[in-house]
Amino acid sequence: MNVKTKLSDCLRPLVLGALFLGTASAHAAVQQLDKVVAIVDNDVIMQSQLDQRVKEVQQTIAKRGGGVPPTSVLDQQVLERLIVENLQLQIGDRSGIRISDEELNQAVGTIAQRNNMSIDQFRAALAHDGLSYEDARDQIRREMIISRVRQRRVAERVQVSEQEVKNFLASDLGKMQLSEELHLANILIPTPDSANSEQLNAAAAKTQAIYERLKAGADFAQMAIAQSGSDNALEGGDMGWRKAAQLPPPFDRELSAMEVGGITQPARTPGGFIILKLLEKRGGETSLKDEVHVRHILVKPSEIRTEAQTKELAQKIYDRIESGEDFATLAKSFSEDPGSALNGGDLNWIDPKALVPEFQQVMADTPQGVLSKPFKTQYGWHVLEVLGRRATDNTNQAREQQALNVLRNRKYDEELQTWLRQIRDEAYVENKLPGAEQTGTDQAVQ
Repeated sequence: MNVKTKLSDCLRPLVLGALFLGTASAHAAVQQLDKVVAIVDNDVIMQSQLDQRVKEVQQTIAKRGGGVPPTSVLDQQVLERLIVENLQLQIGDRSGIRISDEELNQAVGTIAQRNNMSIDQFRAALAHDGLSYEDARDQIRREMIISRVRQRRVAERVQVSEQEVKNFLASDLGKMQLSEELHLANILIPTPDSANSEQLNAAAAKTQAIYERLKAGADFAQMAIAQSGSDNALEGGDMGWRKAAQLPPPFDRELSAMEVGGITQPARTPGGFIILKLLEKRGGETSLKDEVHVRHILVKPSEIRTEAQTKELAQKIYDRIESGEDFATLAKSFSEDPGSALNGGDLNWIDPKALVPEFQQVMADTPQGVLSKPFKTQYGWHVLEVLGRRATDNTNQAREQQALNVLRNRKYDEELQTWLRQIRDEAYVENKLPGAEQTGTDQAVQ
């Protein structure tokens, strides 16, 4: 079992970065010959941290079966990831965000449980994969802090109105996009917010060159790791499952019509130039919910009626209905279910899942229009009659929730990328790696 991969899958909803791509402690002991590779506001990133994270990334890539990019390529990508993570952790520290030991223990326990392990087994599995339990806990704590920082700074600002949901559902695009989900990967060549024509042309040319190599058979994930400036570059550009409506035009319609495995031509977005690959498609089915129209009569044991007497009464009621007496009339006279007695025992159309298992089973086994024999549940003794069965189209309700999720996720993604770029641009960052491109604030601190 590859614990690193499974743990990363477990914590993926917390943040965009994979949990165990890196395991170095944020406060790793400075070894002899260690050196600073980046100054990040009030903190630094050491060569030992970068080396450890690069090593872990290389191992992860190798296990996927693809070629591992040169270390010189990974160094810049991984360092940029570490810089952005460090900035978010500093924001969390200034904001007073703390993860208690109890919360951390719960998170660790959840991860172990998802991997079908006890805590002791979890420790052993970590050790087998070269991870210490203490470093794993520290990494989980940092990921939880980053998640809370993003929740406060980004997610809480995302609001979707009912009118936006209605407008989306009424649009041709909304109707089309809610029919399916797309699993995507991306390669982003970013451009500065105030890029000049020379910078735009250079980025466009670089993106086009990448596109030509992809069309010639280059591996998309490896190209993303080596070239992409997106926050998910080290995951091979994997964006997860998205609705096309979450993406900027012209990708919305292009991807819906595309075959799995296809890639889009380079396109300009607010963040730069982007190429998308369609990895999988799913969804589009009608949402149906099974319902049963049923009526019943319930009689309960009491201080003045024993279990045997209650069963006997249910049998007498059954015999009277079988002899031709009216079900509804007997229900009004005998049923002790206050919710349905006055309605002649009618429960109306109901989702079988809302009923206790014994009632579900008898209802499923009873043909429409046939009276069941008396049976017992935790509530007492029943007889029931199935009046009808149907599959209700629950698509509208499901589509409303889907639309809300699509719009919220789209706004969150846009806000997150804008916010990450903003805190990176505003930070005091000095990249000390040889050959590093110094831009924005980096230039100012040289």
